[in-house]
Amino acid sequence: MNKIIGLLLALLTFVPASAQDDGCPVFETAYRKVPKSYRYRVVLKDKAGTPFSLKHPEKFLSAKALERRQRYGLKVDEYDLPISPLYTQKLQAMGLRIHNMSKWNNSVVVETPDTLQMQAVRRLTFVSNVRRVWESPDSLPVTPDRGPRQAQVTNKRDTTLTDFYGYGQQQVTMLGVDKLHQLGYKGQGVVIGVIDGGFYNADLMKGISQQHLLGTRNFVRPQKSVFEELEHGMMVLSCIAANEPHYLVGTAPDVSYYLLQSEDGESEQLVEEDNWCAALEYADSVGCDIVTSSLGYYQFDHNDQDHYYRDLDGHTAVNSRSASLAASRGILLLNSAGNSGMSAWKKIGFPADGCDMLAVGAVQSDSLNTRFSSIGNSADGRIKPDVMAMGQASAVYETDGTVTNVNGTSFSCPTMAGAAACLVQAYPTRRPTEIIRALQQSGNNAAHPDNIFGYGIPNVMKAFNLLKQR
Repeated sequence: MNKIIGLLLALLTFVPASAQDDGCPVFETAYRKVPKSYRYRVVLKDKAGTPFSLKHPEKFLSAKALERRQRYGLKVDEYDLPISPLYTQKLQAMGLRIHNMSKWNNSVVVETPDTLQMQAVRRLTFVSNVRRVWESPDSLPVTPDRGPRQAQVTNKRDTTLTDFYGYGQQQVTMLGVDKLHQLGYKGQGVVIGVIDGGFYNADLMKGISQQHLLGTRNFVRPQKSVFEELEHGMMVLSCIAANEPHYLVGTAPDVSYYLLQSEDGESEQLVEEDNWCAALEYADSVGCDIVTSSLGYYQFDHNDQDHYYRDLDGHTAVNSRSASLAASRGILLLNSAGNSGMSAWKKIGFPADGCDMLAVGAVQSDSLNTRFSSIGNSADGRIKPDVMAMGQASAVYETDGTVTNVNGTSFSCPTMAGAAACLVQAYPTRRPTEIIRALQQSGNNAAHPDNIFGYGIPNVMKAFNLLKQR
């Protein structure tokens, strides 16, 4: 699956039951039936009938979101206006359940068991487009019970390393973040929103501060905790926020964070891009300064939902459109480039093609690009990936609280996000586009950026000095 970029890439081997050796037991997977249902993205023509006005943004934007816009001198515009409640009420009156909404895209995702019902929706005068984005699978495998989560986490420490950053030493020092830490910039006061597929056991890790956890939200299954499902997000978080000296320290150990789940591990469908958009807008509403995402899409379970190379323009895919808007809301956005370098696709995924954000590729410990790291450029000729960080044999937490090594741009991206958080702490009034440009210019390939290495590996101390001069 391409949806979670770098999930233990090349570390796990799957052996199908049919390939078991003689004498080995064969375990049959149990499945459960799923009631048939569908989700549609309904794009609205306008925001007519909204009770809100741009003259009074305090009525629909949080104080934190407004403070961030004011800090950067950014105007509140029509993208910020909520979706018209008149329209959502009419959709609900038709018996449709609202799954999520995106005011930036003026769209509503609705769920129904009756596909014929959507014919009436298409005829509504305020609807400009309707597209199916999700169909419930006929059945799903029964998830094995892992037992009590508390019992799984041993947090066993079998070594004390001499390096302060422990197993994370190389991924931190490659970017020069340790130099910023020595100046006192460790991400304190900066808020990162982490959008991923689940943060299994992150609330039980010895090295992940619960005091810095500001909140969680599940945009896939709201009734479930983000700590109960996929572990990928927990590993991503540890690249940033781990804080165990001489064992594992991340690139921004003092940062605060929101943990947001948008990825559905049960299928690969277009609705996950809508979930992602809703999560990004939520991050805006709660005042996140930075959002990091290790998710990417281009191919889905249903072929009619697939993307094409020509779509990599930062404006075609719904999540790419939102990604391109983030900086104008005052959010510094980073997204994994993807792990398709050795596949038929090869290119970056969506929303890594977004404008005014950072698509992060992966390098090895010798600073050479990994073979799996996705390449650019964007369809409209922009340099992609933007920058690179260590993404092979990255040190992260395992579900039991110990450290393991994983591969993928999923891990180079949050490593870079933590470095960016230190710069944001140092220069809190610098707009996201200024931070992005400084990181690009500080890269070791800035003189001749290309579609494989981008601007290269940033030196954040150089970026720090570039921002100081401006």
